[in-house]
Amino acid sequence: MLIAHANSETGTIQPITELAATAHRHGALFYTDAAQTVGKIPVDVQDLGVDLLTVVGHKMYAPKGIGALYIRTGIPLRPVIFGGGQERGLRSGTENVAFIVALGAAAQLAQEDLVATAVRLAHLRDLLHHELDAALPGRVHLNGDPDHRLPGTLNVSISSVDSRALLAAIPDLAASTGSACHDGPSPVLAAMGLSARSAVRLSLGRSTSEEEVKQAARLLADQVLATPSMCKE
Repeated sequence: MLIAHANSETGTIQPITELAATAHRHGALFYTDAAQTVGKIPVDVQDLGVDLLTVVGHKMYAPKGIGALYIRTGIPLRPVIFGGGQERGLRSGTENVAFIVALGAAAQLAQEDLVATAVRLAHLRDLLHHELDAALPGRVHLNGDPDHRLPGTLNVSISSVDSRALLAAIPDLAASTGSACHDGPSPVLAAMGLSARSAVRLSLGRSTSEEEVKQAARLLADQVLATPSMCKE
């Protein structure tokens, strides 16, 4: 069974410990994709009780093209690429040593300031939501769990707005209408019974400042209010 530790669109953190225990009771292995969580919130494979867990480098400021797989002792795996003895016979091919070192360095840097960064990002995330709500009263709706979510992810729907047209009109703002992993309407929001048409995903990073958050809210609100032509249900 594979379930992402946190959803890439809404930032909702899944109850992996409980889910893994349920899978094990039924004799199934449990694998979680922790791309969105490692380096952002505390992640302990023992506490989660998972059998396999993946880490993605570029999500924690390492280069693109490097990752890691945690394998619980005793879990048998079959190689995908045969021929060499690298990676204990699981994947032949020369390792990218420079990127491996970069991943380790990124993990160490993230760990050193993990809690403080998470607290700061959660404050900025909530400030962004507040600023949008104040500028567009009654029109900003949170998508996802209000409590169990990533500190740096905010997904909201803005009533009567086409989010693709909205973001296209604000080139100074780097945001998205969903996940880069999917093209077209969001299957996540559809499964939640929500429309992706008015959804905007806003992500905050380690270097994001309070002024940038307020500026982003102003850009979005000003564009929504200035272009009533896009405000169609």
